[in-house]
Amino acid sequence: MNSKIKELRKKAMALPLQPGVYIMKNKKKEIIYIGKAKALKNRVSQYFGSQNNHPEKVRRMVDNVDDFEYIITDSEFESLILECSLIKQHSPKYNILLKDDKGYSYIKVTNGEYGKLSYVLQKENDDATYIGPYKTSFYVKESVDEANKIFMLPTCSRKFPEDFGKQRPCLNYHIKQCIAPCTGKISVEEYNEHLSGALEFLKGGTAQTVKKLTEEMEKASEKLDFEKAAKYRDRIKGIRKMRDRQKVVGIKTDELDVITLAVDSLKGSFEVFRFEDFRLYDRENFIIDDIGDIDEARGEFLSRYYTMRDSIPKLILTDSDFEDREVIEEWLSDKKGRKVHITVPVKGTNKDLVDMCRKNAYESLAQQKGFTGKQLSVLEELKDMLGLEKIPAYIESYDISNISGSDNVAGMIVFENAKPNKSAYRRFMIKGFEGQDDYSSMKEVISRRFGEYLKSEDGENSGFSRLPDLILLDGGKGQVAVVKEVLDSMDMDVPVFGMVKDDRHRTRAITTDCAEIQIKPNQRVFSFVTNIQDEVHRFAVSYHHKRRKKGISSTLVSIDGIGEKRAKELMKYFRTLSKIRNATVEELEGCPSMTHDSALSVYKYFHDGDE
Repeated sequence: MNSKIKELRKKAMALPLQPGVYIMKNKKKEIIYIGKAKALKNRVSQYFGSQNNHPEKVRRMVDNVDDFEYIITDSEFESLILECSLIKQHSPKYNILLKDDKGYSYIKVTNGEYGKLSYVLQKENDDATYIGPYKTSFYVKESVDEANKIFMLPTCSRKFPEDFGKQRPCLNYHIKQCIAPCTGKISVEEYNEHLSGALEFLKGGTAQTVKKLTEEMEKASEKLDFEKAAKYRDRIKGIRKMRDRQKVVGIKTDELDVITLAVDSLKGSFEVFRFEDFRLYDRENFIIDDIGDIDEARGEFLSRYYTMRDSIPKLILTDSDFEDREVIEEWLSDKKGRKVHITVPVKGTNKDLVDMCRKNAYESLAQQKGFTGKQLSVLEELKDMLGLEKIPAYIESYDISNISGSDNVAGMIVFENAKPNKSAYRRFMIKGFEGQDDYSSMKEVISRRFGEYLKSEDGENSGFSRLPDLILLDGGKGQVAVVKEVLDSMDMDVPVFGMVKDDRHRTRAITTDCAEIQIKPNQRVFSFVTNIQDEVHRFAVSYHHKRRKKGISSTLVSIDGIGEKRAKELMKYFRTLSKIRNATVEELEGCPSMTHDSALSVYKYFHDGDE
């Protein structure tokens, strides 16, 4: 923990209640974080209060702060402009820094009688023709792919005319996406007519190309060349089909951006869809290693993103509102020279766009984390069902096991990225009391587990030094209430829910400390929660059995003439200590490795004092 925390808090409490920018520095006087505030005193002092409710990123930043400076501004709008300028200048370690690695893209046309179209990221020192550069690689790649399909140009590695007749036409020919010059039946003139049409399409766009093709189709019809007219008609259909597919949904605004955020316990995934002329022309994804505060991250991302981009649309759709929305709207409007709106759609076409963008953000996050879209979708369903802020990528579950209060134990399991993480499983012996009291047992376990978290200062993100995104208890409202009480006393903000079973011991609901959330058997989350409940119960019970067997073995080896080997043989033969206690001398002798003397010794041990 930062030894200067009290000194820094005292300095922060003396700040004015005015807007401005604050600059955090480490011991080397390096700038490690830059932020803005409506009221400097309120914002900066929060960093140096209780650390328990801070995101991990903020905790690490505060641990490295040695001093801070501040600059007062006349308005929050001015503080945003200053913040953007300073971040761009200093690139502080703990700010969201977006790497702008888009570069330029080109359309390449190979020379020769049968030229080919392709998309490349850089020019090569060859005799090909290059069209560009273009700033958005997504648009170039999609456009070249469209042009090749509409005008039926080859995209294979075959060379013409060298490879005429060497192989059969590929699948693209049969699905009418290639004219198959490999057959040797396509003349140079006819091929280059297709190539010229594709280049005009790429340079002139959809409307101009459709207009020209329509004119050529009508001319061919007038000359009664219906075969040629049919070819023009098919190309027009192909262009319109591609155009309709690119619309995705019925977009009603000619220019807009969609920005969504997918978050798990550590990483964030910002997805950006950009639309212009009623079609998707670019998409980008940014993975943020440590997202920190989600609400702050949204505003910070938008200000960083549009610092890098000159093009600003008149409408920006997001999947959630955030604190700085109005001031960022003002800043973007000032940059664009006209009003820019940032909205969170709740229904209709724009909501469909946001949902689609958000789905892609989660898919990118899933790929980064190494789990499938199916696993991610069930976590997102659980998140929505429980009203969580982020997907619960790291879930801890607890269960108590005992028989009439004896050998009282607990098990903790971990599901990470929707899969069991057995290396993070933990076992607990209840030490604080004897007898059966599941509430007190759970209270002791949670206190010990999160007490270890508070003591951990190694910064590792595993074991007890990592906070779970969600706690699921094998129990009802009472268990949840007890755990919440413990967490509140330790100033911990972790969502807690119970898993409730029906009369047949099947999962039927998730509960808070005051209400139940029903789970339908046909929901994906039903199987997921059932697996967690079954696994934590199995783990706790197996540990309980292990402890009991160990206790039984200790009882048997305390008998004269019974060592570890004979104790194991007795348990294997009779199964339970109760059966050994009730066995006759003759029955005890029937156990392998037992002699008459050893059997008599066991019998006397359990029956001394019997009348």
